Amino acid sequence: MNARWIPNAISVTRMLLVLPAAWSIVRRQDEAALTLIIIAGVSDALDGFLAKRFDWVTRAGAILDPLADKLFVAGSFLAATWTGLVPAWITVIVIARDVVIVAGAAVYHWQVGDFRPQPSVLSKVNTLLQLLLVLAAVIQHYLHIVPRGVLPALVVAVALSTLTSGVDYFFRWGWRLARASHRKAA
Repeated sequence: MNARWIPNAISVTRMLLVLPAAWSIVRRQDEAALTLIIIAGVSDALDGFLAKRFDWVTRAGAILDPLADKLFVAGSFLAATWTGLVPAWITVIVIARDVVIVAGAAVYHWQVGDFRPQPSVLSKVNTLLQLLLVLAAVIQHYLHIVPRGVLPALVVAVALSTLTSGVDYFFRWGWRLARASHRKAA
């Protein structure tokens, strides 16, 4: 039996956690929300590790993993904003970046053809910071143990990393699109 499906199954499972995690945040079921956020973070690291370590990288996995991340982050931020745990403006930045990335991928696919997502290190750090912000906000609401100043610092870090990685994606993939379109026209 081929085990290449395991990282993809983990990504799909992370997608299935989006609604329960968001619902737990909205309902202020902090223990469940914390558990689901931690599971999502660990599963993100695990599927990537397994895919690279055992060469279980698949085309489907290259799409499922970042899609699972985007869905989980968006659902968590929307729920955390709804309940007042994070400011709305940071949620707008986080979701707008992901919409721009998905739209850019669609344009690239439409103009060039084969699109293979390649998350940068900056993007991975950004996703980690985004999950840490939601996790810290829920921990603060539930346990009141987050040191003063950590949440505002995480909000700033998320804003900067989200904007920076968004600009990085825009220029990196815009350059690839321009090169591919130029080669196609020649």
